[in-house]
Amino acid sequence: MDEFGVYAVFGVNGPPQRLLRAEGSCRVCVAVPPSVRQVVLFSSGQWGDRVCVNAELNDADRTPITIGKLTPYNRCLSWEQWEEETWTDSVTLNVALEGGDLVNVKQTEKICEFLNAPSNSQVIGQSWRSPLTLCFPAAPLLSPSGRWGQTLCPIDAQTAILIGGQGARMQFCKDPMWKLCTEDLSWVAAETLAEGPTPEARIGHTAIYDSDSKRIFVFGGSKNKKWFNDVHILDTQSWKWTMVEARGNVPPLAYHSCSMFRGELFVLGGVFPRPNPEPDGCSDSLYIFDPQLSVWYQPIVTGDQPSPRSGHSACVMQERKIYVFGGWDTPVCYNDMYMLDLGLMEFSAVKTTGKAPSPRSWHGSAVLSDTKFLIHGGYNGNNALSDAFVFDIDTNSWTEVTLPQLSVPRAGHSIVTMETAGCSRFPEDVEVNAGSVGNTLLVFGGGDNEGNFYSDLTTVAVEELLAAIQRG
Repeated sequence: MDEFGVYAVFGVNGPPQRLLRAEGSCRVCVAVPPSVRQVVLFSSGQWGDRVCVNAELNDADRTPITIGKLTPYNRCLSWEQWEEETWTDSVTLNVALEGGDLVNVKQTEKICEFLNAPSNSQVIGQSWRSPLTLCFPAAPLLSPSGRWGQTLCPIDAQTAILIGGQGARMQFCKDPMWKLCTEDLSWVAAETLAEGPTPEARIGHTAIYDSDSKRIFVFGGSKNKKWFNDVHILDTQSWKWTMVEARGNVPPLAYHSCSMFRGELFVLGGVFPRPNPEPDGCSDSLYIFDPQLSVWYQPIVTGDQPSPRSGHSACVMQERKIYVFGGWDTPVCYNDMYMLDLGLMEFSAVKTTGKAPSPRSWHGSAVLSDTKFLIHGGYNGNNALSDAFVFDIDTNSWTEVTLPQLSVPRAGHSIVTMETAGCSRFPEDVEVNAGSVGNTLLVFGGGDNEGNFYSDLTTVAVEELLAAIQRG
């Protein structure tokens, strides 16, 4: 049986250097040679069950330049400095082994040793020595870390998948994938459960579930100065990731909306990168992805189309209309409403009555019934918001609702509607209403734009929301 090991290669011609070879949880920190601009991390040997290796490249201030994860199904990572990036002379590679049963237990003192890399005039330029520092991290997380910009995607009546997000100090979450069971509102770390190449860490992406094919489609997003236009698919029956080699043209986008209609993905708006020093731009285009043909195309759309924007919401109603609300295109925030008729492929501006939400972006939205959807929180350009509104598509009217469970200002959070029937117990830190059975609104995460990021999971019975509308 081959002994497990984690190795690093610094530079295109550098020799492999062994970093980890112990059972259980340990961590090493290695200085990256100053002239090196490529780093490869890989594993060899037998993996144990539920083992993962977290990796970070950090700058001198210990701020992550990039992060990644090795798993039994994704055993190699590579990083290369981009032209517009500047790696300082104090870049470190931090590697942590978590969980599992690895063969060949080693004495901890054997981990704390020095690496001696031979001189290489082309890559390193000088011999170097880097101390490996051993430490023991905290107990495994029982729930996701605080974050914003993630997605929470229901895959059946009582299961949802959390993907991505960014937390404090602009660090991308080291625990990017979780499974939520609404039977008891429990979380299970899910990244190591899935085979295949997992999507790179990101925020501002979309994840949407196709109930016919039982697959989640992840599109776009951004990570630092890197932007994505890739499509990743998670088969929820085989728990296997695949990356689509799509035809057609779609730009890298983040903070767009994505809706599923008749098996196709409808992507609207979003932020796209422009060459420096120009500011990033917002899109007003509609792109459609056909999973059967793996092709992107732009449909012919008529009518009064929304202006360019990002951070807006889009709700599919009655399986034939998409309602688009809010968003922003710096420095303007919107609170207008548009409807796309999916039969006619025609946009129209919606004239609404009642007290409308103030202009906002990065708000949460969820469908409550065939005729009603919710808008909650968001960011108005200055502050995070906590108010909530319900829109009725039959009367084109807004109603503000006030509930204590929705009183925390937050933006970049996730809201979904799921079943919680059969709940027998709930964690102590979860807010639950008595009689909260049937369809329930679940609110997760987000931030307050003041450096606080949330990991709480709040529930509100849909019946209670609808009752609040009648009281209003």
